[in-house]
Amino acid sequence: MTFATREMGEADARAIMHWRYPPPYDLYNGEDSDDSLKEMVDGSYHVVTLQGELFGFYCAGKSAQVPAGEKFGLYPAGPVDIGLGMKPDNTGTGRGAAFLSYILRDIACHHPGKPLRLTVATFNARAIALYTQAGFIANGEFATDSASFQVMEKPSAGA
Repeated sequence: MTFATREMGEADARAIMHWRYPPPYDLYNGEDSDDSLKEMVDGSYHVVTLQGELFGFYCAGKSAQVPAGEKFGLYPAGPVDIGLGMKPDNTGTGRGAAFLSYILRDIACHHPGKPLRLTVATFNARAIALYTQAGFIANGEFATDSASFQVMEKPSAGA
């Protein structure tokens, strides 16, 4: 499997904003708005392709945080926050570990040796198992009106 990365452009962002996941994963459905588009093309989002086709994406920094987590003190300075998403057709196909490993290696190039942090909905057992396997450790939980979330950290960006 040969993944590649590029900075997200407007066409990529618009495609991702229209991805639709089945419940309960519909929490991850994108919002088609000018604010979402502006955020996705601000340089913090990257497209991951497989054989030239849009496979998924990742972002790093503040964009990867769930805003409600900040008021619970779960985002102290230090770790690089990351967020990621796979095209709905690619989920559950057994390629999640390779996708995550590729993203972690790419982030390590930009943030060598830095600890990583991600936030995942607690119902997303598949993702939590994948993140745990990749070395992430649960470091706190919080709830919003729409879902409960788990914050996970990994000591360094390497895969």
